[in-house]
Amino acid sequence: MIKFLDLKKQYLSIKDEIDSAISNIIENTAFIGAPSVASFEKNFASFQGVKEVIGVGSGTDALEIAIWALDLPKGSEIIVPANSYIATSESVTRNGLKVLFADVDEDYLISPKSIKEVITKDTKAIIPVHLYGQPADMDSIMQIAKEYDLKVIEDCAQAHGAIYKGKKVGSFGDISTFSFYPGKNLGAFGDGGAVCSDDLELAKKMRLYANHGSEIKYYHVMEGINSRLDSIQASVLDVKLKYLQSWIDRRNEVAKNYLENIKNPKITLPILHDNLKSVWHLFVIRVENRDELSAYLNENGIQNGMHYPIALPKLEAYSYITQDTSDFFACSSDTQLLSIPMGEHLEDEEVEKIIEVLNNF
Repeated sequence: MIKFLDLKKQYLSIKDEIDSAISNIIENTAFIGAPSVASFEKNFASFQGVKEVIGVGSGTDALEIAIWALDLPKGSEIIVPANSYIATSESVTRNGLKVLFADVDEDYLISPKSIKEVITKDTKAIIPVHLYGQPADMDSIMQIAKEYDLKVIEDCAQAHGAIYKGKKVGSFGDISTFSFYPGKNLGAFGDGGAVCSDDLELAKKMRLYANHGSEIKYYHVMEGINSRLDSIQASVLDVKLKYLQSWIDRRNEVAKNYLENIKNPKITLPILHDNLKSVWHLFVIRVENRDELSAYLNENGIQNGMHYPIALPKLEAYSYITQDTSDFFACSSDTQLLSIPMGEHLEDEEVEKIIEVLNNF
């Protein structure tokens, strides 16, 4: 079986460093707030080109903290893409605000045209998602934000290291958020996340909030929450960060092979825009008979997945929302999306087999 993702293989490639890092935390019993956390935050800030990184408990926490920090008026709407994981939208409602869906373009990223079409007087922010590792159109999004006086939170959960016109994603908006869920390109050995900002006062506010409103133990300047990146996860991430760019480079090699050699006319390949560098967290194709192709791949020993099989507006969780999204591309293409294996774990002969099987479908 060609694996969709192979975290065991990745671990074995850096086993000695990982084991040493974890052992050091255990030997020093420094499970919360050890120097490994500050080290990772500093190194990740340098990698992403942002001033401040605050490690938190998960990517979902990161989104909730970012929205909270903006202190938007009661009843505010936040625009999110119709094609994303539910964490993007539920973080809005968890803050007591309203979700407003925008459609995506054929690159599966939030559509600037749709953003402008759905904006109302109550819209106060946009959360563009750099989905599948592809950078969203940040020039257009930031221009819209400026025109309508909107805040921007970049959801970079799948895009660590992705580049938009020479600049890393996560460095455009007011705040950016990352997930270190194990399956991400930069994944921990459990949950983890980060909020990032170039606004030092905003960053300080988020750091306080994520640590019970406290800089010094038992001295609380505000009420907050408990969402901290623990020391073991930070130590694992710090080791992996050294290898991330080489893993990204390999993902781009695999993607290039796919894009050049998958020739089946039934299959629509991802769109890659000029002046952008994807990190290919996922390689998502589109095909009308998606379930049939998925079964065919499994029969031929190739794992695959679906990201995402139901567009957000169609989820039962959002049945209360009355916004008409029936003509959204996201709401018709969701039944056709299929993710094929992508990652540095793939050997050249495995990539060739995947291409051959897809072309024979």
